[in-house]
Amino acid sequence: MSDVVQVAGEVIATRRVGAYQHLTIVAPGVAEAARPGQFVALAVGGPTSANLLRRCFSLHKVSPSGAYGGTLDVVIAAKGPGTQWLAGLRAHDKVDVVAPLGRPFPIPTEPVACVLVGGGYGSAPLFWLADVLRERGCHVEMVLGAASEDRLFGVVEARRSADGVTVTTDDGSAGRRGWVSDVLPEIITRTSAAVVYGCGPMGMLRSITEVATAHGAVAQVAVEESMACGVGVCMTCVMPVRGKDGSTRMVRSCVEGPVFRGDRVRWEAFTEGVCRVPADTVGAPRAGGH
Repeated sequence: MSDVVQVAGEVIATRRVGAYQHLTIVAPGVAEAARPGQFVALAVGGPTSANLLRRCFSLHKVSPSGAYGGTLDVVIAAKGPGTQWLAGLRAHDKVDVVAPLGRPFPIPTEPVACVLVGGGYGSAPLFWLADVLRERGCHVEMVLGAASEDRLFGVVEARRSADGVTVTTDDGSAGRRGWVSDVLPEIITRTSAAVVYGCGPMGMLRSITEVATAHGAVAQVAVEESMACGVGVCMTCVMPVRGKDGSTRMVRSCVEGPVFRGDRVRWEAFTEGVCRVPADTVGAPRAGGH
């Protein structure tokens, strides 16, 4: 975490995009060190707020230079008091920034076909990733899915960033009716994709991992496990991941992740929004005591 900085950021632009708020923040020192797949932790509520915990968001894109200096962009879904406060920020408002955090998406060393799959505003980091992959000579397909058309993010931008774009919605209000996992097999087969990148709800990440693995591709997924501190201190974002030695350990998704190889995540441990500790996890309680 040697490149992580804490800076007083300034909002220079904010706009509504469908169901989401898109913020551009001046944050010196972040853009130069950041990579696709990393995230930012923003303080919420101002100096007298009772909201002590930061809110974490994937970096949508960064710009190392410009009229205002280095900037970062985030996409926010205003759900609770913290995200509602952030979504309500206006130009020249201040916000405390800690970034860049977490492990980024690994980039192939050779040009290969890649499929980038985003669910809702989980697609936010994939456009920057698409640009990097295409600079490496990779063929890039994007799949954007959501419950309904207003929950999609970046469909127009995707057509500029990718060689091909497929849109799905649960209710059929845009693109093809169904889930991203419904269209993924055909795209992997057609492009001979070697890597499937994903960001979105945990259930979606599990399904695209299963599809990718069945078709001989590697899944690299940015998980959406709840993060309270973003720097590995509070242990609220631990999740079971199988290591190279085959053993399962509870790891911090904010530090060891948020990007993991999908086939190493113990997806069966996630049920009804709760992550349970698999019985064979290193250090897990045993029957009859510890």
